[in-house]
Amino acid sequence: PVKDWLVRRRQILAGMQEVMGHLPGRDFALQGERIEESIQMDGFKRIKLSFLVEPGHRLYSYLFVPTILKAHEKRAAILALHPTWPTGKGDTAGLSGRKNRAYGLELAQRGYVVMVPDYPSFGDDKTYNFDTDGYVSGTMKGIYNHIRCVDYLCSLDYVDSSRIGVIGHSLGGHNAMFVGVFDTRIKVIVSSCGWTPFHDYKGGNIAGWTSPRYMPLLKYEYNLDPDHVPFDFYEVVAALAPRAFYSNSPLQDHNFDVNGFKKTIPLAGKIYKLYGVTENLQFLHPHSEQDFPL
Repeated sequence: PVKDWLVRRRQILAGMQEVMGHLPGRDFALQGERIEESIQMDGFKRIKLSFLVEPGHRLYSYLFVPTILKAHEKRAAILALHPTWPTGKGDTAGLSGRKNRAYGLELAQRGYVVMVPDYPSFGDDKTYNFDTDGYVSGTMKGIYNHIRCVDYLCSLDYVDSSRIGVIGHSLGGHNAMFVGVFDTRIKVIVSSCGWTPFHDYKGGNIAGWTSPRYMPLLKYEYNLDPDHVPFDFYEVVAALAPRAFYSNSPLQDHNFDVNGFKKTIPLAGKIYKLYGVTENLQFLHPHSEQDFPL
């Protein structure tokens, strides 16, 4: 029954926090908002803004806002998380010109309110110091930042807080999943090239997950052994249930082996079946390398 699964789900979140560090509370009120620039585009404004998400850390993001909103109209909102790219949010906002990475801009063109933040160490946050921030992992700092972005979106009177989604590719792909697990206000999660179970990541060599930007304890506490890590991605996918999860998992992805996805489908699918929403779990396997094709 679902109540038994919810016990297991709490255990999964606890296992994730053993590796990532504890999720901080959100007693700190968002403050110090600044509009860095505002540019009128075709059908929407692109606003570069920043605000303090916690003492001493200013988060920078692009916010796309539809130009024409009816009185009291509320739009669905999307948190669009960027891949590994030096300019961070600029890539997903369409400023880098990279094909298939401008999904933040594309969703704005479809009429959504879209927020595109920098992940720590990218874009306007390129000097971020993981060694002095007080977090166990960059991953948990990212989760906290992204939850605060949802807080911000929900504070806007033109956003329908019951219709929040998150989307990302690569770095943004697994960060979309992580924030989706911890913030159930997010109703739709889209991940492109963001994950595979640890045993299927480069043959089980999970060293790529251990930089300060990600989860260093995988090396220092769990000796790079997937058998000892207290969570895995099939559990992450299951923990998103019953909300909609879509994964773009290309056949030639050199980082995230498609065979791992194929093992996950029946396992996570059991939980979606338990909720009676098997249609909310969807995977697509295009013939491409690590890309987010049309």
